[in-house]
Amino acid sequence: MATYLDFEQRIKSIQDEIEMATIRGDSAAKDILEIDLEKEVRLVYSNMNDYQKLQLARHPDRPYALDYIDLILKDGYEISGDRHFSDDKAIVCFLGKIEDQTTLIIGEEKGRGTKNKLMRNFGMPNPEGYRKALKAAKFAEKFNIPILMLVDTAGAYPGLGAEERGQSEAIAKNLQDFAALKTPTISVVIGEGGSGGALAIAVADKLAMMQYSIFSVISPEGCAAILWNDPTKIESATKAMKITPNELKKANLIDDIILEPSRGAHRDRICAANSIKEYFLNSLEAIRKNSNFIQKRYEKLMGYGAFGE
Repeated sequence: MATYLDFEQRIKSIQDEIEMATIRGDSAAKDILEIDLEKEVRLVYSNMNDYQKLQLARHPDRPYALDYIDLILKDGYEISGDRHFSDDKAIVCFLGKIEDQTTLIIGEEKGRGTKNKLMRNFGMPNPEGYRKALKAAKFAEKFNIPILMLVDTAGAYPGLGAEERGQSEAIAKNLQDFAALKTPTISVVIGEGGSGGALAIAVADKLAMMQYSIFSVISPEGCAAILWNDPTKIESATKAMKITPNELKKANLIDDIILEPSRGAHRDRICAANSIKEYFLNSLEAIRKNSNFIQKRYEKLMGYGAFGE
C-alpha cells in the first residue's frame, strides 16, 4: 500500500476515487478524475514549504540506492568488505554497466522492513563502510572506470565502536582521496544528505540533488535541539538551515538539480531512475571533454564558502 503524507491526503482521496471508477468500469468518471488529480498534484507540489520537502526526502516509499541500482545498472557485481574489519551493509558498491558504459556505483542504503533496516543500520555507515567505498573507488581509478555515488543517509553512525575504529579519520580520508581520484566522479543526493556521512561520498566532479532531497550539516531535529533546546521546532530549523536544492544551488554548493516526476520519485521510480541515468551519462560526457578535469574539480572544491568584512 502506498503511503501518503498529511499534505497529500487530497491526492490520496482522488486516487481512491479513480480506483473505484476503474472497478466500476466508469471510464468517463475516471478521465475526469485523472484531470482533477493532475491539477491537485500541480497545486500541492508547487506550494510546498521546506518542511514538507523534508518529509518527501524521508518518504518511506522513496527509492533507495539499491532500487536505483536495480533499475539502471546491468550485469551488476557487488564488491564487499574493507579488507580491515568487516562488510558494512549501510554502503553498497556495485560494478556493472549503465547503457554501454562500465560504471562503479557506490550508494548508501537505508533498507526496507525492520530486519533489513537493522542489517543496513538504517543507512548510517560505520568507518568500514567508508573504507569499502574508498577501496572500490581506487579499483575504479586503476581501470579508468567512472564512479556514480548515491547519497542517502541521516549521518555517519555515532556509536562507540564506530568512534573506536576511526570514524572521523575514515571520513576525512575519503574527502582527501576522492578529491584526487584520476577518474570522473558524479554524486547525486537521492534523499537525505546528512553531515559528514554524506560528504564522504559527495566529493565529486559533479554534485547534484534530486528535486525533493535535502543536504545539511545536521538534521533539523538536531539543529532545533541545539539552538532552542526544543526538538519540536523542526519546521523553523528546516527553513532557517536552507537545506533544499534551490537554496544550495543559489549558494553554489551544488552543481545541478535533477527534476523528479510530477508526483515525486516515490510515485514513479522508473522515471526517476531514468533521470539519474541521463544525468550521469550527460555529465560524464561533459567531464571527459575537459582533459584537465581533476584540476577543475580541485578549484571547485577550494572555491566553496565565502566571507565578508
